[in-house]
Amino acid sequence: MSDVSPPSPTAARTAAVIPAAGRGVRLGPGAPKALRALNGTPMLIHALRALAASRAVSLVVVVAPPDGAGEVKSLLDAHALPERTDYLVVPGGESRQESVKLGLDALPPEYDIVLVHDAARPLVPVDTVDAVIDAVREGAVAVVPALPLADTVKEVEPAATPGEPEPVVATPERARLRAVQTPQGFDRATLVRAHETVIDNVTDDASMVEQLGETVVTVPGHEEAFKVTRPLDLLLAEAVLARRRLTDGF
Repeated sequence: MSDVSPPSPTAARTAAVIPAAGRGVRLGPGAPKALRALNGTPMLIHALRALAASRAVSLVVVVAPPDGAGEVKSLLDAHALPERTDYLVVPGGESRQESVKLGLDALPPEYDIVLVHDAARPLVPVDTVDAVIDAVREGAVAVVPALPLADTVKEVEPAATPGEPEPVVATPERARLRAVQTPQGFDRATLVRAHETVIDNVTDDASMVEQLGETVVTVPGHEEAFKVTRPLDLLLAEAVLARRRLTDGF
């Protein structure tokens, strides 16, 4: 048990980093994934608005493609974003891990809590964002929203040639598995240490904190915080937005 009390809600300021430098190959040729239109608005703008909907988030750092920071800055200027939140655009790196590190480096020192959010999860509800922040404020150093799996999962021996049959080697207990989403929330000092220490190219920032030996905890995720990766996901996201317009009036 630590003798250090968790920061009070008024003491801990929260910033978010959105790595948006990826090309989105699985969505096909064209603009980077984060700039693809969803209901006529780029996914990045939807993601920004989703994070800024939380009153706790006072700064969002967008990590743009290395040669596209000016384009992304113009994009933000062209869309209505909540005025209580500040926005900053910085050029990214060649990998997601490098881009997040560049976003962290751009944060002013007064921010104690950092969210890292996929631009390709444009529809995350504000309640999920707030739940992650609250868990960090209560003392967790790393928090991920997560959902139970609906499907049985098989561990296989990967085929040497894609499309070939793959032998099953194990069936993990589904009740112990979770599908992880974003935003992931962190104590800033812990996340900075992870990026300075872990050199493996990992798929999410929580994995880096795990490699430090720190505990990562989950909070309930939401089915609408899915990742838009393939063309079918775009259709599903459009359907979610259409339903929101009917129920919320916007």
